Amino acid sequence: MKPKSRTPRPKKSLGQNFLVDGNLQRKIVEAVDPQPEDSILEIGPGRGALTRHLAGKCRELFLVELDDELADGLSRELRRLPGTQILNMDVLDLDLSRLTPEVEKLKVVGNIPYNITTPILFHFLQRPRPREMVIMVQKEVAERIVAEPGTGDYGALSVGVQSVASVEKLFKVPASAFRPQPKVDSMVLRLTPLRPEPMTGPEEAALRELTRIVFQQRRKQIQTILRNHPRWALSHQEVELVQERTGLDLDRRPEEFSPQELYRLSGALEVLRPGEHRA
Repeated sequence: MKPKSRTPRPKKSLGQNFLVDGNLQRKIVEAVDPQPEDSILEIGPGRGALTRHLAGKCRELFLVELDDELADGLSRELRRLPGTQILNMDVLDLDLSRLTPEVEKLKVVGNIPYNITTPILFHFLQRPRPREMVIMVQKEVAERIVAEPGTGDYGALSVGVQSVASVEKLFKVPASAFRPQPKVDSMVLRLTPLRPEPMTGPEEAALRELTRIVFQQRRKQIQTILRNHPRWALSHQEVELVQERTGLDLDRRPEEFSPQELYRLSGALEVLRPGEHRA
């Protein structure tokens, strides 16, 4: 009798929670809608819950797994499957443009570890951006990503994502669908990068800088932030000039500005106080 292979234990240090609900696994893969011509990248395949539903259904399948033991297990199981590559590495070190010459056609799927959700999101929303992302994140983070201006969840994360991608809530995933069971529920989202790109690289960088600074003081009026922050230090006359050029009321708080309004504001500020933003 062959000895039973040991099932890898979840590693708390890597934020591992394995999705064990088969119906939800299939539902996520249906949202990805793998086609024979597709290139798909899975973030953190773990024990292969989604992988087994994707394998053999697309032209290329890239699996990015940091855990050595899990990556080795996937490699042994899938080594004979054409078009499948296991990348044993940190996903934050992955350069999509070196992975495939057609990043814009790539689909991304994954259960994102709670402890590094935001860094992973913005890593994949750098240029060049994939075709779409179907990702599972903590429900509270999902609510922040999709939040509208004027709501308590709206902030820098909302603006950072919504300024470059459309976001769609797909369905909730209860904590009971995982082993070990986390203390929070999850949500599956679809992120579709905007085409054509609505901003240049330097414009995106300027908007990120503005967003980061103003949401650190979200309860203050934007004109107060712009007058007091050393990045701009606007005079009263310059505040009035920016309002005139943009048509924006700068007596409002940051949380009341839509991503599009903040983009207009960052453009006007760059005319007055150019930064050294690069694509």
